[in-house]
Amino acid sequence: MTGALMYSYSLIQWLFFFYIYCFAGWCVESTYVSIKDRKLTNRGFIRGPFLPLYGSGAIMMLVVSMPFRDNIFLVYVAGCLGATALEYVTGVTMEALFKVRYWDYSNNKFNFQGHICLGTTLSWGFLTIILTQVLHVPVERMVLSIPEQTLTVVTIVLTVLIGIDFVLSFKAAIDLRDLLAKMENTKKELMNIQKRLDAIITSAGESLESRKDAFAVSMDELKSGIEGKFERLKKISATKHSDDMENIKEEVSELVKRYAVNVEIRSRLGSIKDFFQRELLRSNPSMTSDKYQESLDELRQQNVKKRS
Repeated sequence: MTGALMYSYSLIQWLFFFYIYCFAGWCVESTYVSIKDRKLTNRGFIRGPFLPLYGSGAIMMLVVSMPFRDNIFLVYVAGCLGATALEYVTGVTMEALFKVRYWDYSNNKFNFQGHICLGTTLSWGFLTIILTQVLHVPVERMVLSIPEQTLTVVTIVLTVLIGIDFVLSFKAAIDLRDLLAKMENTKKELMNIQKRLDAIITSAGESLESRKDAFAVSMDELKSGIEGKFERLKKISATKHSDDMENIKEEVSELVKRYAVNVEIRSRLGSIKDFFQRELLRSNPSMTSDKYQESLDELRQQNVKKRS
């Protein structure tokens, strides 16, 4: 450790440390994801080369290890607990706000709600030791060597730029959430159309072809099933003539219009024009959503096609 200077920092110095570790985290994760996916990926929530979760994690590790800096075991334990708590709170908060998960450990052993897992918790402890015992030593020396006035100007400029980036990215995430909700509403409307068509077919004295035909849930199945039902009702109306069939024709005509409108709306919603929304999808390939997963997959697929 570096003695009395350790942790005796001004607000500007703390902020600058935060930005350093945000940048370092971005370098590590973007490199890892780029190699894994075999394409350059600007990882993270904001567009600039910073990952606030890593910066927050690093500052948290420095703070929680402060009372135990002479006991490496307690530094490890403090790092495990502190970083895991931060990761959990951040994950829960982001999912509550945006209805998507930017990371998901559901497939890992010993995970809790998919937000944290034992393997990552244990890794946080080792990272805390490496950070406090090795990495932060030269970083601290470098920052403390910068003239105070220079450090203040650079930190303020970074704060303004990152703040603007965060506000725009936050708005894009909220807009993306609303977009997914609207796409889900169009799917619900199509499912209502499907149910009404099933009822009309049954009332016309016909039976549904299969249980799957009556309860299609994926968008492809839904559209294919509805279009098939329209064709079937067209054939039924051509062979049966009665006042009831005339009423059915009118209702089916209205359902055809509703169907076309909702398919057009969903197609339009899937065409993302906002730069920050597109980049959120591209930068977070592992993003999942318990509530809107199918719509999220559709957006991601269209976005990939558009980029290529």
